[in-house]
Amino acid sequence: GRWNAREALELCVWRAMSDSQVEETLRRIQSHRGVKGVMIVSADGVPIRSDLDSEETNTYAALLSQLAMKASSVVRTLDETDELTFFRIRTKKHEIMIAPDPEYLLVVIQRPQDT
Repeated sequence: GRWNAREALELCVWRAMSDSQVEETLRRIQSHRGVKGVMIVSADGVPIRSDLDSEETNTYAALLSQLAMKASSVVRTLDETDELTFFRIRTKKHEIMIAPDPEYLLVVIQRPQDT
């Protein structure tokens, strides 16, 4: 089945997990049909883990970290007591799901027609 928001939120606490638990969770997400790539990126856009090629990894990391900062800022501006926990972008070709954390972003890219 399809990768979902519950799994993204579960992975928001990945820093508290052991390395083997992180690996297992990433493998589980990667195994879902339609998943093109999974990335963990630092909040400032530095790729930490990715199964995409280097060029795609660097492009997605830089752009999505900027977008996540902006989206988070919008949420805080609308309601200073609120916080961005997850967002999704759907295009004709891909669906990009981002679970931000204060220090990291989990990014999953999938092909919607495959899910």
